[in-house]
Amino acid sequence: MASASPDRPSIVAVALDGAGWHPAAWREPAARPEALTDPAYWVDLARRAEAGVVDLVTFEDSFGLPTGPYDDPAGERTDRVRVRLDAELVAARVAPATRHVGLVPVVTTTHTEPFHVSKALATLDHTSRGRAGWQVRVSAFAADAALTGRREVPEVAFEDFLAVRGAEHVADLFDEGAAVVDTVRALWDSWEDGAEIRDAATRRFIDRDKVHRVEVETPWFSVRGPAITPRPPQGQPVVTLLAHAAVPYELAARAGDVVFVTPADDAGAATVLADVRAAEARVGRTGEPLRVVADLAVVLDAAGEPGAVRLARLDARDGGPWTTDARVVAGSAAAAAGVVETLIRAGYDGVRLRPAVLPDDLDAITADLLPELRRRGLARSAYDAGTLRGLLHLPADVPNRFAAA
Repeated sequence: MASASPDRPSIVAVALDGAGWHPAAWREPAARPEALTDPAYWVDLARRAEAGVVDLVTFEDSFGLPTGPYDDPAGERTDRVRVRLDAELVAARVAPATRHVGLVPVVTTTHTEPFHVSKALATLDHTSRGRAGWQVRVSAFAADAALTGRREVPEVAFEDFLAVRGAEHVADLFDEGAAVVDTVRALWDSWEDGAEIRDAATRRFIDRDKVHRVEVETPWFSVRGPAITPRPPQGQPVVTLLAHAAVPYELAARAGDVVFVTPADDAGAATVLADVRAAEARVGRTGEPLRVVADLAVVLDAAGEPGAVRLARLDARDGGPWTTDARVVAGSAAAAAGVVETLIRAGYDGVRLRPAVLPDDLDAITADLLPELRRRGLARSAYDAGTLRGLLHLPADVPNRFAAA
């Protein structure tokens, strides 16, 4: 069971997406919809999070257009944000503009090449000097497959995808995802530490004995390594997943370091945590346990307007209640901190906060919620590690699968 302490504070992450997670966020006075494709917008958000000593920020992405999967699955509404930049490239732009905060883009394992994924994320770890992570995501939808034409998939409802049911190919996608992650990890290891000699006098740039071939054949892809990017500074950048059901929990247990989960309430939180630990047992996970982080969508008190009133106003603008996979917390920083504290005391390693409106709720998180969490001993007050693995208290010395013992 996790417990926060001065030596190991709870994880506090922030999930960045468009103008905010509420579909009407872009219509708020402080929102900047015209800036959503401006790199400076994302740099500014990441710097605000870093100023608040947030452990990591995630950047949302999807293979197709962003849609409202619960109330607008076809993306037919024109009063919603319908643009998105590539999350990994956004993180790469943010990296040199920040110093401490972890950077975790969503990169899909479907319709992408593991070699390219490995190279991009290894490069991010180099440019950020060890602050890179990866949020693994699979794509099960026919519309996404049609964008590349490389495979045909049947239609599947979003709820069935979340529960991994109703379509045989959905479960297959998670097996593919596990193979992609293992291949990417192998490519990260294909260069041992110290493989680069860079000795002009002897005309040896690399030690060939420390660069290893990676040969992978799967039903979905094949790879002939090694990588062309040296091993990342962290050895293995942090691998994260968002999971809602048993099969994704098992993928996280097989392949990940951190799993983001979405308990609906306090009672559900205990069930979800037990389900994740059961998934670890089923797949035979050894070593470090998964860091289990609960997602919370937050609408906090701001500018004299209570969070509940803000949420009601946003809902009215959008034409109905906000439906999302995560628990929605609307109210004061103290009330939100109480929800976080309950989760931590129940055994969670931390929370990932989804700001309803950017930058309003991000500023409320850093100015009000995080100080309250620190007062309760639940969040760090300063960065005490130079890498994302260090911030998450994951082992810094990651063995290389190819190195001689």
